[in-house]
Amino acid sequence: MGGHSFCGLKYSSLLHGHHDTWKQKLWILPTTSNNCNRNYRFGAQYCCQAPHLEFSKPSVKAQMSTFENLTEEVNPVEVVWPSPDDEIPFWKQDFSSKLRNFNRAYAKVSQQPVGQDSEKLHVVHVTAEMAPLAKVGGLADVVTGLARACLNMGHKVEVMLPFYECLPRDQITELTTAEEFSSFHTGDWSVVKLYRGKVSGIPVLLIEPSNHFFKGSRIYGGSYNELEAYLFFSRACLEWMQVTGTQPDILHVHEWQTSGLPLLYWDMYHHLSLKKPRIVLTIHNMEHYGECRVEQLSMCGLDGPAYGTIEKAIDDRTIGHNPERLSLLKGGIVYSNAVTFSGILNGIDTILWDPSRDPYLPARYDALQVEGKQICKQYVQRGLGMEVSDPQLGLNSHSKPIVVCITRLVAQKGIHLIRFAIDRLNQLGGQFILLGTAPDWRIQGEFENLVHQHKRGNSVRLLLTYSEELAHMLYAAADFVLVPSMFEPCGLTQMIGMRYGAIPVVRKTGGLADTVYDMDDPSNTHKANGFLFEGIDEGSLNGALERAFKYYLENPNGWTSLISRVMSLDNSWERSARDYVSLYKSVQVRW
Repeated sequence: MGGHSFCGLKYSSLLHGHHDTWKQKLWILPTTSNNCNRNYRFGAQYCCQAPHLEFSKPSVKAQMSTFENLTEEVNPVEVVWPSPDDEIPFWKQDFSSKLRNFNRAYAKVSQQPVGQDSEKLHVVHVTAEMAPLAKVGGLADVVTGLARACLNMGHKVEVMLPFYECLPRDQITELTTAEEFSSFHTGDWSVVKLYRGKVSGIPVLLIEPSNHFFKGSRIYGGSYNELEAYLFFSRACLEWMQVTGTQPDILHVHEWQTSGLPLLYWDMYHHLSLKKPRIVLTIHNMEHYGECRVEQLSMCGLDGPAYGTIEKAIDDRTIGHNPERLSLLKGGIVYSNAVTFSGILNGIDTILWDPSRDPYLPARYDALQVEGKQICKQYVQRGLGMEVSDPQLGLNSHSKPIVVCITRLVAQKGIHLIRFAIDRLNQLGGQFILLGTAPDWRIQGEFENLVHQHKRGNSVRLLLTYSEELAHMLYAAADFVLVPSMFEPCGLTQMIGMRYGAIPVVRKTGGLADTVYDMDDPSNTHKANGFLFEGIDEGSLNGALERAFKYYLENPNGWTSLISRVMSLDNSWERSARDYVSLYKSVQVRW
């Protein structure tokens, strides 16, 4: 196994068994593959089978019935059609009244029990993101969905989050200052305030440093050093637990941002008063691993040089370089009791993502009555200045299909295939809408040039921004949702797309392959719900797009039936949450 690498880290370095007397480890091993496709499976110490897709469970239906009774009408009786010449873009209109209605109902129904667990746990998520309060990507959705599902099972769940200066406070209810304490950074102690509140009914603990960390107008990209800020946040969370005597069963940390917490816990706070917690690390994105200088790790009070070994946190790619670097993500893997990357499928919040009650949509629809989707499609087409489908043609007939891609523009997401799709879909007679941004200025610049190339046409719109409101509208308008990822541990886009009746066209990898079954695969006719391609080349994607368009144009009755079928699939968090709870209990210390 020494030849394999994980995020640039040799597996042999992860399996040396440090601290085995107090940890049960869950390791992630590479699948046997000779290509560069990054698929992963779990090691033998703990394995969760990816669950099959099922139709909606009674508990989900019961929640929806309750939601019907709680909500008021959220779509206007008469649609006011937008125009690209409007002073305010259609997705930036004032939704406040509709959102207040929705949030009141959502907070009530989302706390309804769906099958109580007899053995209650106290779980604290330590994270950089949480939807909708602090959302940049899928991490935020996962944290909120999993936290809510576990709450509904009767567990005590809290989410610890930096109190970013840019957070919209109106999304936090019952906000109060709970405690004030001090936490260590660069040889001194800084005052920290902890606020309590609720976000869509989920208890949150917000950490606000008195120094410059987490100041600015964005979640990421502030004027402070992010790595040092998240190390400070990680220690502050543990310091608060020690000061208050809080002893959760599970600390669930996410991504590189909070991967320093396991090191701090086992090498510092476990030797003080925190004895009960065990740590689960979930890796959502393999692109970022928290590259860290030794002196930066020392800023939080740890002995930085002590972690510069293969067995602890050295980034194997930098061995022999001057200077060598550490990886917070590797340290988190080594020091956590369990690590998840794939194997437990994520779910989606089927109340938050619900086209029958979505406050952002101009018309509502559901799996039994899908006609409102055509209105949503025309609404987006009109608002973006695209050729508008004839409403008399129904959901497909010979109207132009819209393919939507909502993604970060990074290599993992298959940007070379996205570039190809822009022109190819135009050639096939379809329409393409991209929503997303690139963290790399060079890629952002390249796509800005593509915006100028296509701005005069009426078939392609490249929206280099992110808007939660617009994302909801695009899912509702889409006939297809494109997810051409190079690797994808789980993926939420394809599941949200199906919830809104958008048929997925995805690369066959990771969680995409676990949730999408090809329409032309005779062995999966009862599960068929999308179009898959295996290669990373343009020809492979082209084949899937041509098959998808052929089905759309030639099977009008089958198309409507397919929309209803994918909208009825159960991709809720309830099932996945039970797998996570099983994992929690496998490492829990029972006092």
